[in-house]
Parts: sequence; structure tokens; C-alpha cells
Amino acid sequence: MRASPVTATLDLEADGIQHGFLKLPHSHDASAWGAVMIPITVVKRGEGPTALLTGANHGDEYEGPISLFDLAGRLTAAEVTGRVIIVPAMNYPAFRAAKRTSPIDGGNMNRVFPGRPDGGVTEKIADYFQRVLLPMADLVVDIHAGGKTLEFVPFAAAHRLDDTDQQEKAMAAVEAFGAPYSLMLLELDSLGMYDTAAEEMGKIFVSTELGGGGSATALTAGIAKRGVANVLKHAGIFSGAPEHGRSIRLDMPDGDCYVMSETAGLIEYCVELGDTVCAGDVLARIHDVERTGGAPVDYHAKRGGLFIGRHFPGLIALGDPVGVIGVPA
Repeated sequence: MRASPVTATLDLEADGIQHGFLKLPHSHDASAWGAVMIPITVVKRGEGPTALLTGANHGDEYEGPISLFDLAGRLTAAEVTGRVIIVPAMNYPAFRAAKRTSPIDGGNMNRVFPGRPDGGVTEKIADYFQRVLLPMADLVVDIHAGGKTLEFVPFAAAHRLDDTDQQEKAMAAVEAFGAPYSLMLLELDSLGMYDTAAEEMGKIFVSTELGGGGSATALTAGIAKRGVANVLKHAGIFSGAPEHGRSIRLDMPDGDCYVMSETAGLIEYCVELGDTVCAGDVLARIHDVERTGGAPVDYHAKRGGLFIGRHFPGLIALGDPVGVIGVPA
């Protein structure tokens, strides 16, 4: 396979603290010999585990960039045993455009792994992570939120894995993160995900969903900052013990945890995020906006649990998620 066109402007193996870029040549109308320059910080001291911390896998999710730009700006080598690789905005073109996907090639970073060195810009970035950064890592933390079209209770998450030891270690890291909720997450579609790529390499992978609506709050940014520090303490990269708060453990046993829209229109929610619901409860109703006089369509919970995720904002399309249920574990 051909070499990655991405190069690091710093030494990923050197001790100390370095700030630089992942440089991807990109010729376009505004710059014939231009490049996509993705900020990266590497902090290394001595021997120890490596943590790879990423944000803005989707460009309209901000808790990751806030917490990781902050960490990169204040972390010193003396605080680290091992190595921390910080990429605050993984899909940097999407982040700069405030879009979920790249404005250059429409690429969804979390659906193109393992990527291609001869593909589009998004695939080239994914390929570099797949072949260079992920193999270096023992622990991967990828900070997500709902972006402009989803909203969640703030949770950290792991996935059910064939390797039960790897799964238990991932869930221990999730619980160390210390979000208000800790979830065993069932994905709608895991093909091409960064999560899947890391887990297939045997890495301990922690994901999050920390709010949504295309913005961050003081609460959700604070959860991200504290959670990253907690996981680094849990891994032994930072000294001290994680700051444990109360985290409610949730599971998603099957596809009935998702309620999907089969109509389009104006959505009226009947429950709040974090509410306890029973099977059959009305989660939301969708009103026809093409004409007056029609009855709304009710959407019901298929199982009992906590209402942890919802569509955002008010207009919903056919096939969008109405709601997500987490079952107390």
C-alpha cells in the first residue's frame, strides 16, 4: 500500500511537549499548493501507556475541541508518565465549517475507516489515524456530542465486544470518565467507524455523547474536561485517582431502544431527556405541516427505561431518530 500523504510536523516519539500539525497536501482553487493543517499536540515523558485523545470527529460537536484545545494549552510534560497525543479537531475541515461532514468531499469521518491513502481528504485523514496514530495508542478517547441534529443526556460509552476482557477494561475506563451516565452503547451502524477500527486493534476505546444542539454548555464542557483527566488518571498517565461522582449505568440490549420516524413534520416531545418511561408511553407526536386539520402521529416507547436521546431541532424527516432509550443496568 502506498505511504500516507499526511505528515506530522513534530516528532511523535520525542520526549517533552510539542505543538504542530498533521499536514495533508490539498490543491484547490484558492491555493494550488495548499494543505489541510490539523493541529496536534504530543506530550511525552519516559515510559508508559499512550492515550490518543480526539474531538470533532464530527465538526459540529464542540465539547471535544473545547476540552482538548484547553488541555493542549496547559499540559506540561512533568504531569505525564507515558504519552498523550491530542487532536482537538480530527475532521478539521468539517470543524472549521461548523458542519458534521467535510465541506471538501462530504466525508463523514466516523464512516470512512480504515480510510485510503489515495482517497478523498477525509479518507486520507482516516488512513493516517488507522496506520500511524491508532497503532501507537493503548487508550483512545473520542469525544462526541449530538451536533446540530441530536441531543443527549451526557454519557460516556463503550461497546459490547467479542473479547470480554477488552470490553471490561473499556467499561472500567468509561466509568472512570465519570459522566452522569455510563452506557453500553448499541450502534445503529458500526461499519466504517473510528470506534470499530480502534476496537478491532484491541485498543481500549471510550466514546461520549455530551449534549447536542450544535453548541456546548458550561456543564457539558466541564464534564469533558474532568472526564479526560479522570481517564488519564485511570490509565496511570496522570497521577492521582479519578474524581468519582455518581454515574448511572445504562445498557442498550437490542434495537427496541431506538424509535425511528416514519413520518415527516413538526415534532412535539412529550417527555424530557432523563425522564423514566414505560413501554407504550408516548415519547413524541409528529404534526403534519403540509395542511391543517389532521391528527398527529404518536410515537411510543418500545421498552421501559430512561429517555437518553432525541432529535433536534423541531422539524423531523422520514427516517430520523425520534428517541433513544437506555435501560438501567
